[in-house]
Amino acid sequence: METARPEEQKKEEYGNHPFKHFAVVTRHRHAVLRHCVLAGIPWRGLTHDLSKYSPQEFIPSAKHFVGTRSPNEMERQEYGYSLAWMHHKGRNRHHFEYWTDYNPKTKAMSPVKMPLKFLVEMFCDRVGACKIYKGKDYSDASALEYFERGKAKDRMHPETAALLKKLLVMLRDEGEKKTFRYIRKELLKNKDY
Repeated sequence: METARPEEQKKEEYGNHPFKHFAVVTRHRHAVLRHCVLAGIPWRGLTHDLSKYSPQEFIPSAKHFVGTRSPNEMERQEYGYSLAWMHHKGRNRHHFEYWTDYNPKTKAMSPVKMPLKFLVEMFCDRVGACKIYKGKDYSDASALEYFERGKAKDRMHPETAALLKKLLVMLRDEGEKKTFRYIRKELLKNKDY
């Protein structure tokens, strides 16, 4: 009997699962919609991630579906890049990667401060994604833990990263009800941060 090489053992199995992928995307969208309504930005929730149903995103994502993490990671593992992700981030303003532009002073691409409504949608997206992918293991600390483990905070505009972290800490420490009330009744009244 032949055993797999170590690099083959590390590779997670994925398969072509269009119905399972559709179900996960739809459950995620519904979770984000609920959060966006609670946050006071229902239109952002209704239009959230609609591009995931486009052929450019849906087909490669269904092909790389595993159910426990983003299919973009699996596509990236196979090819070294994810065409589905590049399509997605270029069309969805709730991703900080969308907010990158040429800085005329430094002559380099730099993060731009996200408008508040898209930052709030990003918060709702992160919480919704953690709920879907972690399932029964989700806690109000999950989204903050994911944020702290990742490198996204280093690639965002500093003010965007600071406010996102503040909201994630508030969620962990004070719960959803108080956090969404704060966003709706105080934060969004300012129009800026």
